[in-house]
Amino acid sequence: MTTSLLDQLHQQADEFIGLRRDIHQHPELAFDEHRTSSLVAEKLAAWGYEVERGLGGTGLVGRMVRGNGKRRLGIRADMDALPIDEATGLAYSSSHAGVMHACGHDGHTAMLLAAAHHLAHRGRFDGTLNLIFQPAEEGGGGALRMMEDGLFDKYPCDAVFAMHNMPGMPQGRLVLREGAAMASSDYATVTLTGVGGHGALPHRTADPIVAAASIVMALQTIVSRNIDPLQMAVVTVGAIHSGKANNVIPQTATLELSVRALDREVRSTLEKRIKSVIRSQAESFDVQAKIEWRPGYAVLVNTPEETAFAREVATELVGADRVTLQGQPLSGSEDFAFMLEKVPGCYVLIGNGDGDSHGACMVHNPGYDFNDANVAVGSAYWVLLAERFLRA
Repeated sequence: MTTSLLDQLHQQADEFIGLRRDIHQHPELAFDEHRTSSLVAEKLAAWGYEVERGLGGTGLVGRMVRGNGKRRLGIRADMDALPIDEATGLAYSSSHAGVMHACGHDGHTAMLLAAAHHLAHRGRFDGTLNLIFQPAEEGGGGALRMMEDGLFDKYPCDAVFAMHNMPGMPQGRLVLREGAAMASSDYATVTLTGVGGHGALPHRTADPIVAAASIVMALQTIVSRNIDPLQMAVVTVGAIHSGKANNVIPQTATLELSVRALDREVRSTLEKRIKSVIRSQAESFDVQAKIEWRPGYAVLVNTPEETAFAREVATELVGADRVTLQGQPLSGSEDFAFMLEKVPGCYVLIGNGDGDSHGACMVHNPGYDFNDANVAVGSAYWVLLAERFLRA
């Protein structure tokens, strides 16, 4: 266990815990992270990093080159908040009504900044370090936007890494997984158009509500009858909107779908079967179906060599008893998946707390808060990873 490095990062942690709480108090939604981006850019520039802003709108990269090493490392942190009213009652609660850091991106930013400070002042590495601060992870696809703006063309990386806190796991525990680690996410809006009329005369109508009800039930057979039982898949109808009166059969009904998979082929099968089931069901009820399919995030796949390296760093830092070498996959989604489609790398989880601890509240919850004890552990992990990857 690398206690000396952990001790060093613990000694500077208070400064970055304060920074984390400042960011928490001033949350900003996707592509609106102007204050956060400016704060990060000012810190990095003051520590000697070459900073470029405006990638993906409010994203930025801090680059530092040392020695003659040819290796190039990328480490990414996300910066955006969520449209949620905070209910923690903390002294540093959100000052912006309806916006809060309910997923810990404030902590991810603080961890990488703490690592950046240490690497700038005391780091021993030979090569190119690219620190990527990304906007709009929460559904906005900020990773894609940064890549479209030339992220990896301007700042080529041999490997890229990212970290996310995870409530329900012991604080500071590092969890890794080779292969598919997080699910894809796709979305669909289905509009059913029939013939409206009086509720007492249903034979003169084509009822979109009955069609919608049948479609909801039929969609549930896709996972149970079209997908390998050993594969993960989710088809959720999260909303149905139709009608306003109990004696009126409406003209239209709308369904909102969320679809997830941990395999690219399963993802493709789900799309084909969902569309087929909806159209055939709609036809059987003599209504028209319009399907608006919106591809979301890709399956997040950690590459073998980089995951093995990330495991070694984790074990060296905190000891084998605080590392999970092959954790369970998650059904949530992450746009870091797009970066991993372009560059090999690994997405690491760090426990935010379990049981009755403060950090156990799940993300995307009004009562959630990032565990400040992870600022030292997370930043120490990034320092050690950078120094091992870019060995001096």
